[in-house]
Amino acid sequence: ADQERVRAKAVEYGVHGGSHAREHGGNGWSVTEWFLVEEQFGRSTNGVSWYIPTAYNVWKHASPAQQERWLLPALRGELHDAYAVTEEQAGSDPSGMTTTARPLGDGRWVINGEKWFVTYGSIAAVIVVMAYAEVEGKTLPTLFAVPADAPGIETVADVPFTHSYPHGHPTLRFTDVVVTDDDIIGGIGEGDDLQRRWFTEERLGIAARCVGAMQRLIEESLDWAVNREQGGARLIDHQGVSFPLADSAADAAAGRLLGLEVAALADEGADPKLVHGKASMAKLFCSEAANRCADRAVQIFGGRGYMRTTAAERFWRELRVDRIWEGTSEIQRLIVVRSLERRGVRAMLT
Repeated sequence: ADQERVRAKAVEYGVHGGSHAREHGGNGWSVTEWFLVEEQFGRSTNGVSWYIPTAYNVWKHASPAQQERWLLPALRGELHDAYAVTEEQAGSDPSGMTTTARPLGDGRWVINGEKWFVTYGSIAAVIVVMAYAEVEGKTLPTLFAVPADAPGIETVADVPFTHSYPHGHPTLRFTDVVVTDDDIIGGIGEGDDLQRRWFTEERLGIAARCVGAMQRLIEESLDWAVNREQGGARLIDHQGVSFPLADSAADAAAGRLLGLEVAALADEGADPKLVHGKASMAKLFCSEAANRCADRAVQIFGGRGYMRTTAAERFWRELRVDRIWEGTSEIQRLIVVRSLERRGVRAMLT
């Protein structure tokens, strides 16, 4: 019930739909506008931003029929979509993916494989599945829009996670799941390119929400440090408290500027591969910085910082995943280094 109220309010206030086109039910925001909204979502704990009706950006490359069936209802808040790419042996290295789509020769395909950490997988109406399409002796990465109620889809694990988000990340097994040519998103072999575009947006969104979280943590910590007294002096007057706050402020300001720079590049139509590299840099910096800010906030609050009733504790627990999902910090470093080599230092740093 709480989720539905939040979703309804998001639609009422017009903060749903992200950067999807107005004709599809989105807001048609620029990437910069979308970043600023995501920044505000990041100020909330308990994953409130995950209640907001939206849809993955791969639907921008879907057919009109697919958009009518899946995208429009998702942006109206009538259904969830899920994205299934990670596997037990294919996390940070997607080349280890083993999920296949075998053609039957009559416009149908049979999907077999197992996907891990499928966000929204337990409540989604449609699952975007990355699989290797077997075509003329080749295996081509391809995205399929698979109805979640299709025969052969099984939840094999749905374990609790550290954060308190309103949905799970189950493991799904696909056994002889039949789809058709009409369920292919983009085209055969376009999976890697579409996924890179998806990662670019997701990583920039994480950066934005981390910036919002840092701002909230600084506000909470500052208010506590100004009003709390120890030994006849305010906490803020002790350098052991004030200096960490200054470090957090620098982290938040730098992360925000970096994220907005990437958003502006995307709005200008810059090389998508350059934007991808810089989005990884923003995700790397902001997620690491937000975790530093959360740890400092817990320390500033002392014992109260370890209580679940405080925002500091909730952020400390919930921000940890931002260094892992949509590519670990280590993977982001690899992407940044490769981008420096291929795009050049000037392109990446100016």
